[in-house]
Amino acid sequence: MTEYTIIIEPTDTGYSAYAPDLPGCITVGDTVEETRVFMQEAISLYIDTLKDKGLAVPPPVVLSERVAI
Repeated sequence: MTEYTIIIEPTDTGYSAYAPDLPGCITVGDTVEETRVFMQEAISLYIDTLKDKGLAVPPPVVLSERVAI
């Protein structure tokens, strides 16, 4: 199983998310959990589309960590 880093951010109407390793792969949702589920679906569709077009699937390289200050 491949794991991609996603970024989930609050918006005025809910949440938005994107995958830095997959340009243009974004989604929105009403809750964090809904947004996470939608992002999993978006990544799957994104990768399927790349494969259908014979394009390379970018490997996950972006990492995310929290830093205590």
